[in-house]
Amino acid sequence: MQIVGYDAGDAGLLLSRGDADDANGASAAGGDATRDGDVTYLDLTPGTELDYALGERRCAGTVHEGTHVPCDAPEAPYCDAHSHVWVCARCTGTCLKDEMDCYEDHAVYLAAFAPDRFKVGVTRLWRLETRLREQGADRAAHVRTVENGRVAREIEAGLAEGSDLVDRVRIPTKRAGLAADVDDGAWASLLDRFDVTERFDFDYGLDLAERPMAETMAAGTVVGTKGRLLVLERGGSTYAVDMRDLVGYEVAEGRADRDLQSSLGAFGE
Repeated sequence: MQIVGYDAGDAGLLLSRGDADDANGASAAGGDATRDGDVTYLDLTPGTELDYALGERRCAGTVHEGTHVPCDAPEAPYCDAHSHVWVCARCTGTCLKDEMDCYEDHAVYLAAFAPDRFKVGVTRLWRLETRLREQGADRAAHVRTVENGRVAREIEAGLAEGSDLVDRVRIPTKRAGLAADVDDGAWASLLDRFDVTERFDFDYGLDLAERPMAETMAAGTVVGTKGRLLVLERGGSTYAVDMRDLVGYEVAEGRADRDLQSSLGAFGE
């Protein structure tokens, strides 16, 4: 099997079994796995037991209409032929497409990532809450609704320029804040500068006493997910896995026999 994708919104991994005839002979280790073509969805609900050893890693190919099209290129998670950069993500108000096609309501939002990293972003209005959960935002505020993506990107770029707002929060920063709380005072001070349409306060149910350690593995008990970060408990320690770092790996049931860093709390057990 190969990990060929992930779902940061509803929390899941996409597994390709390769051989369609093997649909009934192999089952995911724990979780609620269902099959569509040659792709299996592994639900990462809390309490799910994962027991996969990571093997070689290569390009994850593509998943099209529920069917995985494999690729043997050694580049991971995607080779040049299968890498896709969403051109709209680079837009700052000047359309980079041959023809502008973002004619629908867009939301301009602010998102808080514990403890004190604040982001400005845009998304299609109907996807707002989904987009915030995909990013793993702790809190958010919808501050503007505009008629198209171009105007939204202009506003986003203007707010980010010369301010303490960022337009991207990277995974190490999100991982560092997993056991932290949002700075209430700083967040309230930021929102005082805007006419807020709607506020969001997300609870991912992680309830962590200490920051998980960074690891790349697919074995342990699922504590939960926050955006594309998968938190696993294993051997008395907690680990935070970037699900994108799993994409492309061949996996087999049975944990890899290797040493892992242990948290200080694990030594007292």
